[in-house]
Amino acid sequence: MVPAGSGNGMIKSLLEPVGLPCSATSATISIIRGRTRSLDVATISQGTTKFFSVLMLAWGLVADIDIESEKFRWMGSARFDIYGLQRIICLRQYHGRILFVPAPGFESYGQRASCSIDKEPSGSDKTLVYQGPDSKLENLDWREMKGPFVSVWLHNVPWGAENTLAAPDAKFSDGFLDLIVMKDCPKLALLSLMTKLSDGTHVQSPYASYLKVKAFVLEPGARIDEPDKEGIIDSDGEVLARGRKSYKCDQKALMSYDKLQISVDQGLATLFSPE
Repeated sequence: MVPAGSGNGMIKSLLEPVGLPCSATSATISIIRGRTRSLDVATISQGTTKFFSVLMLAWGLVADIDIESEKFRWMGSARFDIYGLQRIICLRQYHGRILFVPAPGFESYGQRASCSIDKEPSGSDKTLVYQGPDSKLENLDWREMKGPFVSVWLHNVPWGAENTLAAPDAKFSDGFLDLIVMKDCPKLALLSLMTKLSDGTHVQSPYASYLKVKAFVLEPGARIDEPDKEGIIDSDGEVLARGRKSYKCDQKALMSYDKLQISVDQGLATLFSPE
């Protein structure tokens, strides 16, 4: 993997622990050496539609910044900072609900809840392609948080971009996703929190909940200030779903702006790694 995008979170997560710069040269040398490591893969499902994610999923503030700032792509990674400031000044909050299966040690987050898991209808082509982990999700201990939300952010690796240590405790193949949730947060506190993304201390804010989850369900809703408008669901820098009157809502997306569920397959993928 060679850094060639605006964020380069995956390659940053690989190179940073060994003190190598996030550059094409460092990445190429790592590939030549041939060392590998395992990586968890998240399966995002909605009915029969699936998307396999290795980096992140976002809804709310982070997704809005990531996708809507594309109009400033010519700025490079600075587009995230410039548009992020604009989005904080004109802050949006969203109705919705999230459900999750917490990792051991994180059972105190949220409230106990029952979760109805969508089961994919059987089909003759089911065995032809990978379908995601064979987990009995309905039998797990689910918990929930209800909105309004400022941001919901799931991460598979520590870095979301070269200057964004989104999930400082994330591991490549621990079988869990790191969940960062922001709900009620004053704008000045949010601005301060966002400036701490570079060193990961934003997760220590009293306005952020940071935990690990084994499975996750997102039920996105409309904006608080303008109920006729909805948001964007973003995974690995690509739009999964566009709600009503959201940015470029006329463009077709892979999924609808509705309930989706996520499960994790531990160590499914393999990456070239410097160590």
